[in-house]
Amino acid sequence: MDDLTELLKGVLEGAVMQILRHRSTYGYEIVRALNGAGFASVSEGTVYPILLRLEKKGCVEVMQQRSEVGPPRKVYTLNTAGEAALEGFWQRWEFISTRLQDIKENGND
Repeated sequence: MDDLTELLKGVLEGAVMQILRHRSTYGYEIVRALNGAGFASVSEGTVYPILLRLEKKGCVEVMQQRSEVGPPRKVYTLNTAGEAALEGFWQRWEFISTRLQDIKENGND
C-alpha cells in the first residue's frame, strides 16, 4: 500500500517497541522486520530516530555488541518503562481503532 508515511508516523514507535518486546535486536533488523510485515517504505533513516527517542525516554536498554563485519552494533532491549509505554500505546490504539471502526460501520449516526 502506497502513501502510508503520514499515517505511520504516529504508530511506528509502538511497532518498534512491539518488535523489541519479542526480542532484543539492532536497528537494521527492526527495519527488516517492518519491511517483512509489509511496510516497504520504512528505512533505517526512519527507525534510528525512533530508537534514539526511545533511548532518551528511558524505554530501552542499549548494549554494544561486537559485529563480525564492521563496528560494534547497538542492540536494543525493551525495559520495564518501555513495557509500560507499549501498554499505553496499545490502549490508545484500541481506543482509536474502535472508534474508527464504529465510524466506518455506522457513519457515527
